[in-house]
Amino acid sequence: MADHNAKHTDHSHGNHHDDHISHGGDGHTGQESSGIRGKGNFVVAGLTSGHGVFHWFLQSFIVLLPEIESSFSLSKVAVGSISTTRELVSGIVTLPGGVIADALRKHWGLILAMCMGGFGLGWLVVGQAPVFPLLLLGVGIVATAASLWHLPAMASLSHHYSHRRGTALSFHGIGGNIGDAISPVATGFLLGYLAWKDILTIYAVVPIFIAFLVYWAFKNIGSNSNLENHEKSGQRQLSQTRAILKNPIVWIITLVGGIRGMAFVALITFLPSYFDNDLELSVFRRGAYLGLLVAVGIVFTPLMGYLSDKYGRKVVLLPGMVFLSVVVFLMASFDDGFILILLIALLGTFFYSDQPILTAAALDEVGEGVATTTLGVISFAKFLLSAIAPIIAGFLYDNYSMQYVFYFVSLLMLSGALILAFVKLKKPERSATHHH
Repeated sequence: MADHNAKHTDHSHGNHHDDHISHGGDGHTGQESSGIRGKGNFVVAGLTSGHGVFHWFLQSFIVLLPEIESSFSLSKVAVGSISTTRELVSGIVTLPGGVIADALRKHWGLILAMCMGGFGLGWLVVGQAPVFPLLLLGVGIVATAASLWHLPAMASLSHHYSHRRGTALSFHGIGGNIGDAISPVATGFLLGYLAWKDILTIYAVVPIFIAFLVYWAFKNIGSNSNLENHEKSGQRQLSQTRAILKNPIVWIITLVGGIRGMAFVALITFLPSYFDNDLELSVFRRGAYLGLLVAVGIVFTPLMGYLSDKYGRKVVLLPGMVFLSVVVFLMASFDDGFILILLIALLGTFFYSDQPILTAAALDEVGEGVATTTLGVISFAKFLLSAIAPIIAGFLYDNYSMQYVFYFVSLLMLSGALILAFVKLKKPERSATHHH
């Protein structure tokens, strides 16, 4: 699923820096994890591919929302409540999840495998749900698994590629984006032949099977000898967690990430309904438009990650967020046609890029040993803020029109940019890869 070629070109020259992860995933058992599983590139490719699976299903669900809406006869606010449930559960889970994942570093492989299996079970519940509350329960299970996956996955990448953090996290983002890009088209095609419940039930089997592969691949990902050097006593862990909570820059980055999360969730929840109800696009075109949005994201996400590593996070984030605000504002003025397709493509240039860069900016601020705790804190705040947005957007759509949703999203993006404008961010560590 991951773009292996891109990854190899990006990381092969840096393998000198990453030698510490090339000698085996576990410092003690060279036998156990020698060969491919210990390689830095394998870690990136494997985690990126796993991320792709999560996003394939999540994006498919978004494409299926108009069908779910009519199947349960939902209002736009009720449709918004599906996304709200997902964001709320994700937020509640990630805060303790981050602390627990840091404490259970040796068992990251098992955590990743359980997340993948739980993800499949969640979709099974959603696909088989006879009533709407049960569907929301399935969405909650899915959200729990997807959120917890991100914590050890992103922390291991952040550790292994500390000098190219923006690039590594962007590659993880790309895996998600590839899943996002292919799935709308594939799901749109399947909708021509199958009911939405059948599609989700078939999809559910895949992650349950992949869970075993994940465990095999990443069994020792957290017990690497280099990582063990960073093992903390509970006391030190606690003091570092307190330091995170006292760091105003981390909180401002978190607030900006939260506002951006609100904009993202509000827009992505109702774009399919807008394409379906307002523009009356076919199922396939609906999928193709969403696929285009993400396909452009796939190209630009690693580029923006690389530029943020090279020139600084803010230099990339600030103009990007202002640009997004303008594009979404313009989308309110154009119905289906060439201009709308162009605006969707322009939206893709930065719509997926900024969250990995914001994450990298926060990780630049904190110590190595509490990366997952930091991710947990950031995600918690981001998800809680994001949870409000689909309800507000659903209310605006129900009572006014989709145009007001576009204005709401545009205003959020602009607000995030204005807050960021007044913050001084740490420069990313200058890459040692070129000097090693």
